[in-house]
Amino acid sequence: MPTIKRDTRGIIIAATIVSCWVGLLVYLLTDYTIDFTSPVAYLFMLVQMHLYTGLFITAHDAMHGVVAPGRPKLNRTIGTITAFLFAYNWYPRLLPRHHQHHKHVATEQDPDYHHGSFWPWYFSFLKQYITWWQLVLMAVTFNVLKYFFPTENVILFWMLPAVLATFQLFYFGTYLPHRGEHAPDNPHKSGTQRKNHLWAFLSCYFFGYHYEHHDKPYLPWWQLYKAKA
Repeated sequence: MPTIKRDTRGIIIAATIVSCWVGLLVYLLTDYTIDFTSPVAYLFMLVQMHLYTGLFITAHDAMHGVVAPGRPKLNRTIGTITAFLFAYNWYPRLLPRHHQHHKHVATEQDPDYHHGSFWPWYFSFLKQYITWWQLVLMAVTFNVLKYFFPTENVILFWMLPAVLATFQLFYFGTYLPHRGEHAPDNPHKSGTQRKNHLWAFLSCYFFGYHYEHHDKPYLPWWQLYKAKA
């Protein structure tokens, strides 16, 4: 693994994702009138979904120490904040589970793995990462937000994007790369998307290049495409 050097680019990128998520959410809750016949409303929902996914990917990169390399306290703080903004995920709980995934990938000891079809695997995945107190906090937040903002805006731009982002993360970052049997000489038991950097970014911040991530976990998401090239 390369020597860890301080690099502010990951901090700037993390701050940009958080700022975009907050700024767009504030606009969509306060100033945007939904027209359900217009595709713009659904486009905004998809953009917000993608930014939610970006929050989690940032927290994930923090688990590998690459958001603020050489600054462990700042790195952990950014990871804690971005995980918490994504449906109140708790970074200290996620951290050991993710490293367990890397250590025991696609085995019974892998918390992300489930030997089965899509839906049983998805619900198994959710059970590993969603806690009752997250559901309580989400319910409380929903009721507070709908007191101040239109309910349809809260549902379409705050609640649904978070739910859809779990599908995005699971489908492209867990299910597709780890499903099925892998060759005996595949040390990471992971597949990978075909090389298409635009689609790889839009689908899940390059984490469709999943073999490359397991092979070089020290690369942040925004440099992962280099491993594919």
